[in-house]
Amino acid sequence: MNQKNFKVGTFNLYNLVLPNVTYYDSKKYKPEVYEKKKSWIAGQLRRMNADIVGFQEIFHEQALQETLNQVKFYQEATLVTANPTGEKPAVALVSRFPILKHQLFEEFPEKARLDIEGASIPLERFSRPLLEVQVALSETVECTVFVVHLKSKRPLLPEAVDRNDPIEKAKGQARALILRAAEATALRMIMTKKLQNRNHPVILIGDVNDSGLAVTSQILSGEPPWEKLRFEQKKKIWDVLLYNTKDIQARQSYGDFYYTHIYNGHYESLDHLTG
Repeated sequence: MNQKNFKVGTFNLYNLVLPNVTYYDSKKYKPEVYEKKKSWIAGQLRRMNADIVGFQEIFHEQALQETLNQVKFYQEATLVTANPTGEKPAVALVSRFPILKHQLFEEFPEKARLDIEGASIPLERFSRPLLEVQVALSETVECTVFVVHLKSKRPLLPEAVDRNDPIEKAKGQARALILRAAEATALRMIMTKKLQNRNHPVILIGDVNDSGLAVTSQILSGEPPWEKLRFEQKKKIWDVLLYNTKDIQARQSYGDFYYTHIYNGHYESLDHLTG
């Protein structure tokens, strides 16, 4: 592998759970379905042939390791997971490069917690722990990779309300959006510390549950500087910007046909790679 030319991917595994284990109250994989799911994922990974892959929706590390064992070039790779308990989905990363260290973030930094007109919003934790991994691309070059799965668009509803009530549904969607935005803000603060005055690549991969132009996605990547700012001011802003591979791909293509998710006939890009 050449550290100047390596592939990075992201893969939402859509609930990778061991067989005969109940998840989400009533769902369960039969052994034969579990084997088919692993084989399909392994096939996709072979096609991707990526050196570093961030995963989402892992319930059991064993299930992912069994899948990776089916892919020859990952049999000697290193897998780290964000403490999957089997109770809810987590993120993970596999790397064909050596992993120097990794850490989890479950709580927001104190300064990243939001308030509106002096009223504090009681949001302090990521819905799914954030994973930061330090990878050695060579003896002299390191790379920081963040793997994330932000709150979905699924409405957050109290148990007592009518889930089909349009007003309650709207309120639930608003709650989900606020949480996703709060998570994006906290993640942005954590990443900024790595981005400032850096001398190595920083990559964010994962399912952010929003399009590339959504406000939450722009919070993560940062806004380009105003054209009339002084160069030194622009330089400080450029230093902490991330650039979405979707935009790079679109500029190199004849058309913009990028999507990672299809639901109810709508084609969306929820999964992103930025750096």
